[in-house]
Amino acid sequence: MLAILTTHPIQYQVPLWQALARNGRVPFEVWYLTRHAAEVSTDRGFGKSFAWDLDMLSGYPHQFLEVDPGATPNDFWKCRLPESLAQRMRAAGVKALWIQGWGVAGYWQAVWAAKKVGAEVWLRGESNDLAPTPFWKQPIKRLVLGELFRSVDDFLYIGTANRRLYEKFGVSSDRLHAAPYAVDNERFHQQARAIRNSKFEIRKAWGIPEDAFCVLFCGKFIPKKRPMDLVAAAGQLMSKNATVIDRRYSGVHLLFAGSGELGPELRVNCNVLFDAETALHPDNRQQITDNRKPAASFAGFLNQTEVSSAYVAADCLVLPSDFRETWGLVVNEAMASGLPCVISDQCGCAEDLGTKQGNIIFRCGDTRELAEKVFQLAIKPERDIASNELPSFSSTLETVVTLYMQLDRAR
Repeated sequence: MLAILTTHPIQYQVPLWQALARNGRVPFEVWYLTRHAAEVSTDRGFGKSFAWDLDMLSGYPHQFLEVDPGATPNDFWKCRLPESLAQRMRAAGVKALWIQGWGVAGYWQAVWAAKKVGAEVWLRGESNDLAPTPFWKQPIKRLVLGELFRSVDDFLYIGTANRRLYEKFGVSSDRLHAAPYAVDNERFHQQARAIRNSKFEIRKAWGIPEDAFCVLFCGKFIPKKRPMDLVAAAGQLMSKNATVIDRRYSGVHLLFAGSGELGPELRVNCNVLFDAETALHPDNRQQITDNRKPAASFAGFLNQTEVSSAYVAADCLVLPSDFRETWGLVVNEAMASGLPCVISDQCGCAEDLGTKQGNIIFRCGDTRELAEKVFQLAIKPERDIASNELPSFSSTLETVVTLYMQLDRAR
């Protein structure tokens, strides 16, 4: 059996587990450390309590292990196991353990237990080589991660920068296997298609003019995602390219879907025409008083079945995050919905998705270049979106089945 250990039911992982169950070639069970977001939970980044509005627990075998009652996916020490996983693995006949990185103590415990019972260890993490490491931390990181990586039999890399990290630690190519990061492409495609004819109704409800060029930021309003860079770029776009843009559009309009600690700062620096969190509606909004600020709408937190409205309403997505954005699955979602993306070069997905037809990369923190890239999309809206080139779950599924079949034959 394959044991898959992960912190909680994640909306991007569950469809993969369901596909693996439908495939039927690999006996497996998912072991969860917490119930975060499968039931109403507090998310620190969003600053809200919510549960995903999808069925996160059907269609695949799983169980919840016992950890500290107050544990969340961000708590390294609380997400540790009081039980002997080795005993559980023996009882279940585990031949391979699949962990999702090294961010919680439970993953490290599981690796030691797997080695104890003679099970292989597979690792699929998000980290990459884009993050700068302080000089004094480098030997510590190399020592600690090096020890973990020596216990891993196979690495399932999600993209180019992720693979490069493993290679820098000396992982040989025969232990590296493609498992591209993906979302449920078909679901997002269908959700967008179902409401595409309602684009202008959605815009009207959020105070977005029909003829505006709408730029979407979708995610948590937190420092690493740098949403203020988009506000700064929009201001430059308004002053520098207003004449050209006005020939096509009534102007630039920002759409923020999400919430978080930077929400107040974003609102202060924009002319807010709609705000779901304060019940500011287009019918009772204040007149624009500062023409130096970009017009903006705040749609609030949108759940998985709701977020397609933002992708349909917008003309492009901007992901301005710094190196702490280990991937940026919002880009996958946007592309699956038919939306072109402007992506910071420090995002983990930039090398893999930023070069796809329809997308553009810019230097992180360079708001002048970001404004220029958005301008390029605004004056050439006919750009095709290479959604047919998006990573899918099928690649990872094929890798997992192949690895398990090889393991089965070897034994």
